[in-house]
Formats: sequence, C-alpha cells, structure tokens
Amino acid sequence: MPDIKFSYLYRDGANYKNHSFVIFANPTNADLFELETLIHSKLINDTWFYVNQWELPDLHFGTWDNEIDHTWHEFESVEHSEETANSQFLLLEFIEVIAGVKF
Repeated sequence: MPDIKFSYLYRDGANYKNHSFVIFANPTNADLFELETLIHSKLINDTWFYVNQWELPDLHFGTWDNEIDHTWHEFESVEHSEETANSQFLLLEFIEVIAGVKF
C-alpha cells in the first residue's frame, strides 16, 4: 500500500515561493479520492489553508512585510508515493486533523 504525499507551498506578497511536501504512512490504505475531496472541502476558496490548523510545517520566509505578506499556505496536490514517510503522523491522524478544521 503506497504512502500519501501532500504537496503545498507558501507564496509571499512578492510571489517568491517556498515549496515542500509531507509524506504520510498509509497503513489503512485510505482512498486518495476521498482524501482529496476532504482536503478541498476544508480549503479557503479551494486553494489556501493555515498550516497551524493542519499541523504542517510552516514554510514562511525569514523576513515579513506586513504590507504585502499573508499567513496562509497554498495546497498543490495529494498523490500516492513510494517514498518513505517523513511525518510523525499517520495519514489517518492527519485526516482527523483536517476534518476538525473550522473556518
């Protein structure tokens, strides 16, 4: 059963981007389509989310401009992966976190 790779980025006000991903172990073989549906239901305008609510690593740059920078991150994709999991959470735990997000 393949693990799941969640890719996302932070794009600052000057359009500089910091990309990253988290790979979750998927021992329960969660359905990728159902996961993507859940993710999209919890995104702001089908694109953004707050990493602190989703318990993901923050990708903000070291400098901050209050005039143009923002606090949200951008969802890129979710896919099966043969790479080794790099998250302390199992996919099922991440799903529970996302499911509990309120706007």
